[in-house]
Amino acid sequence: MDSLTTAAARSLAAGDPLAALNHVALRDDPPALALRGIAMAQLGEYPRSRELLKRAARGFGARETLARARCVVAEAEVALAMRDLGGSTRPLLEAAKVLAARNDSNNAMQARLIAARRLLLLGRLDEAADTLHNTDTRGLPPLLAATAELVAAELSLRRLQIHAAEAALARAQEAAARARVPALLAEVAEARAALDRPAAQRVLPGQQQTLRLAEVAALYDSGALVVDACRMGLRAGSTWLPLARRQLLFALARVLAEAWPGDADRETLIARVFRIRRPDETHRVRLRVEMGRLRRLTAALADIEATARGFRLQPRRAHEVAVLAPPLDGDAGALLALLSDGAAWSTSALALALGASQRSVQRALAGLEVAGQARAIGKGRAQRWLALPLADFTTILLLPAALPLA
Repeated sequence: MDSLTTAAARSLAAGDPLAALNHVALRDDPPALALRGIAMAQLGEYPRSRELLKRAARGFGARETLARARCVVAEAEVALAMRDLGGSTRPLLEAAKVLAARNDSNNAMQARLIAARRLLLLGRLDEAADTLHNTDTRGLPPLLAATAELVAAELSLRRLQIHAAEAALARAQEAAARARVPALLAEVAEARAALDRPAAQRVLPGQQQTLRLAEVAALYDSGALVVDACRMGLRAGSTWLPLARRQLLFALARVLAEAWPGDADRETLIARVFRIRRPDETHRVRLRVEMGRLRRLTAALADIEATARGFRLQPRRAHEVAVLAPPLDGDAGALLALLSDGAAWSTSALALALGASQRSVQRALAGLEVAGQARAIGKGRAQRWLALPLADFTTILLLPAALPLA
């Protein structure tokens, strides 16, 4: 590395991208292109940054595997910031292996963290955990150690493993204090604040009880049959029944759960689930058909009994039935939860994270825009969506993910 590229690298490490560009802005050799790409990323010019990093990776020869791997990691980090979640994490993890083999352990760790953060955004918690398996933050630079602990804490929070999350956040706080980076300290503080914010509401007769994450975890462990409108499913003990793709059946289960220990009459079920105020015999037939489907799906967790008025939910092993509703109720809750992270999302990335069609996401975004809850920036393929951070509660339970089985 010549003196100019060395000086540019030092400027980037000090957080001064403009000084780095002054050293290499007019050069097109691969090392300079890579440094220019990183500088543009620090300035928030992500599309230009990706273009420069890709050119740098192509410019390095076949024997320069270390430099090419570093470019792959840098480009993947920019893609994550842009919420470009398409493709596979395999090239990134292969780059991590190359870096580890060449004793560049810090960049190898950075590659694994980027892969894990991408998987977390997609709700693929088991894969993220595998990526972080045996992660050892000892000996890492403080900034990287704090980032690793933040990722571990997020994974634990998404799994409602509260004690593990608290321990990871304490280690992240210690490392961030040593790093002395204000933005990192703020990120750790925000993550710790999520533990004390409302995460869900327990629906009780005539009232709603606000629960924090630790209280939600305690309810799951209590042995109750939980009808969870945050994750759209039923849980009892270690058994989790997802119903996110069977929303009508989940709506039926929720009405039955809210009526427990009594029964829900047919007119109420039809009005709330089918949204029909004046039912006729065809609607009652449809109700019986859908209730039969729900009965078969929930057979391991509960019985659904027909009564003179309607239907009653009877848990098999649980001693009570609890209904969890998100603080932000409605069909767009998960969408707003993703948008509230402050990043600019494309509709394709949102659809990928939610497991929904791009058309349905576009319709939901249009509704949020009309309601003033989201806004678009850019046009055409460059269009991205933003929403204001939701500071009054944590969105962890609304993020895409299936609950663990144990």
